[in-house]
Amino acid sequence: MTSDKWDAKLYDAKHAFVWEKAKGVMELLAAKSGERILDLGCGTGALTSEIAGSGAEVVGVDRAVEMIEEARRKFPNLRFEVCDARELRFVQEFDAVFSNAALHWIPEAERVVEGVAQALRPGGRFVAEFGGKGNVRNVISALEAGLRGCESPPDSANPWFYPSIAQYSALLEKHGLEVRQAALFDRPTKLEEGERGLETWVRMFCASFLERVAISKRDKFLRSVEAAARPALWNTDHWLLDYRRLRVAASKTAN
Repeated sequence: MTSDKWDAKLYDAKHAFVWEKAKGVMELLAAKSGERILDLGCGTGALTSEIAGSGAEVVGVDRAVEMIEEARRKFPNLRFEVCDARELRFVQEFDAVFSNAALHWIPEAERVVEGVAQALRPGGRFVAEFGGKGNVRNVISALEAGLRGCESPPDSANPWFYPSIAQYSALLEKHGLEVRQAALFDRPTKLEEGERGLETWVRMFCASFLERVAISKRDKFLRSVEAAARPALWNTDHWLLDYRRLRVAASKTAN
């Protein structure tokens, strides 16, 4: 995987927690039959399909071509499009915009919020959950330690945007999205594969760190990351990552 290329098969096989832990945000969305809903950052389509099961007409979009190809293969009767969340072109087309575990990948958050506000009909709702302030703090520290151990500076390696409630709420309100609910909460997340779990997670989600390390040094880097993370994140027989999620619900103010 590179920064813009995803292994969709690995994503489905070893990281199902991404959508399996979405029950709370799905309940907050409360999709209804007849609604038009945009699933922003849909990945391989698991939640898009669940939303469609409510009777809503749903469109799944993702920047990653590999994810959209896999979503189309798995759910051929649903509509999926390759689309950059920073360049949404929809205009007052949706009753709701939904997003799970995607928006922390986009530091240009204001461009995303502008597109969401434009895509919603007046009175429409925006419901999202993604990494919030403090998310995987111990993992990031371990990744940076691993880079230093390989004589590679960690500056600018972190690709993520993890806002506070205040920071993100202010951004939504600026663009006419009235915040109705916002919560920042811990969600410790168990990784699969026991001892190998953290390495698999890093290979899936941390391309911007891996790319700074020569291929010949990547095993050393991964072992250094594991050693640095172990005191805080190893739990008897598995890795338990220090996830923190920001969950928000907002409504587009009527014109």
